[in-house]
Amino acid sequence: MKILELLDAQLVLVDLEVNLGDQKQNSPTLCAKYNEKIIPLNTPDGRPILMNLENAL
Repeated sequence: MKILELLDAQLVLVDLEVNLGDQKQNSPTLCAKYNEKIIPLNTPDGRPILMNLENAL
């Protein structure tokens, strides 16, 4: 493994609300703040996902 680039990102915890069918649920979610966008790093049920700008909120 090698580091290609050091990104200027910040780890944050957010209380994320998601729609599950006709219900809304919220949970603390680990996210990255990058270029003033919030990018979730895991799914609402806790599974990790890759940091991807297409997932930004």
